[in-house]
Amino acid sequence: MTENQTPTDIIDFGFMEVPRAEKAKRVRGVFDSVASRYDLMNDLMSGGLHRFWKSALIAELSPVAGERVIDVAGGTGDIVFRAQSHARGMLEAIVIDANAQMVSVGRDRAIDKGIAGVDWLTGDAERLPLPDCSADAVTISFGLRNVTDRLSALREMRRILKPGGRFFCLEFSKILEPTLQSLYDKYSFSVIPALGQATTGDRSSYQYLVESIRRFPDQPTLAALMEDAGFDRVSWRDMTKGVVALHRGWRL
Repeated sequence: MTENQTPTDIIDFGFMEVPRAEKAKRVRGVFDSVASRYDLMNDLMSGGLHRFWKSALIAELSPVAGERVIDVAGGTGDIVFRAQSHARGMLEAIVIDANAQMVSVGRDRAIDKGIAGVDWLTGDAERLPLPDCSADAVTISFGLRNVTDRLSALREMRRILKPGGRFFCLEFSKILEPTLQSLYDKYSFSVIPALGQATTGDRSSYQYLVESIRRFPDQPTLAALMEDAGFDRVSWRDMTKGVVALHRGWRL
């Protein structure tokens, strides 16, 4: 922090402290670098577990044909593709991501898979380009920790929900067992950046990823933040001993 900066002028970027105005640009740089191999790295880093976590989200979301489902920070489209399949009919699905490169990869994947009914938008989670009360459901998966102002983003996601609409946030969280935490830390800091270097040629982006997980709020803190944003009936479900948590809330 410089002489003229206040604590509110800086924010975490992994273990670094950076000017608040710079975080979004730095995050875009991370995902510009890894977009083309993002899905492959998800499989390699998690041993395929991310598929189980996302399937659990979709099972609880339980989308039905005709609903409007918004996936914020939806990147390469995993959530909306799964939602379309689960609905067994056409959803009005929209992916919004701040990173144009990720949106481009997702749009190409949809074309390759022959998936229709998905709109792709480049937009900021803190200023969603959608009207009030326009969505039946909103999701965000492994994206909230990259947002500069999480409370503002949560308020935006609630804003676009219709009354009775539901919100789900899938994110890395606080592990419940100290022994597992120790093993997870060793794996995260020793293996994941090296894997990122070998697979994408980018070690620093994956170093940021593992650091950003440690700076993200734990389960009760995130639940309280959701309540501050106006969500009702907030709760969460731990998965893989708390490696990730699925938080949910409603606009009532």
